[in-house]
Order: sequence, then structure tokens, then C-alpha cells
Amino acid sequence: MAHQERASSSCVFIVETTVDSEEAAQTLAQRIIAERLAACAQITAIESVYRWEGSMACEGEYRVSFKTSAGRLVPLRTALLAAHPYDLPQLLTIEAEATDAYAAWVKAECAAPAPSV
Repeated sequence: MAHQERASSSCVFIVETTVDSEEAAQTLAQRIIAERLAACAQITAIESVYRWEGSMACEGEYRVSFKTSAGRLVPLRTALLAAHPYDLPQLLTIEAEATDAYAAWVKAECAAPAPSV
């Protein structure tokens, strides 16, 4: 069942990705918020340990968590894939229950028309 079909009125979606610098995180977050694809973005410095192309890697990264509505989930993921600096970006979607007031705020922020530049 699609996310939009099963999301309750107090449901928000968190889409997480990682990038290699604070500047890249800020750029991505500001672009997505300006386009009204998410209501909020939170940026956190993290340490990632992973295997890439046969070798172990341990690097500092920045996690960007976007809060969005069911109606903006697909456009948000599409925009992140198009703008992401990584060849294989992490895009994790988490469905979360929120207070009715917070969920309403997220939905309203994502539904509002993007300001003209």
C-alpha cells in the first residue's frame, strides 16, 4: 500500500540522507525547504563506518533529516536524488506518529506555495 493511502492525519514522514560536508547539508536543506518539499530539516554531524568498493571506510558525514507530509514524499525523494552529490545516496523514509498540531504544521508548510524568487 502506498504511503499516501495509509498515512493518518497525525502522521509525518522523515526522510534521511547523508552528505560529506556541512556546506552540502546546508545547501540541500535550504533548497528543499525553499521548494516547500519539507517543513523542516535537521542537520547532525555523524561518523559513518562502511564498506565501499571493497574497502572499509570511516568518515565524518552530516545527516540531514527532512520532515514532510505524505503528499510531498515522492517529490521530496525525487528532488533529493536529483540534487544529491553522492553516486549512491542514502534515502531512508520513516513513517512517524506526531501530535496532531505538529502534523498539521508539517502539512501546511508543505502545502503552501513556494515563494517567488
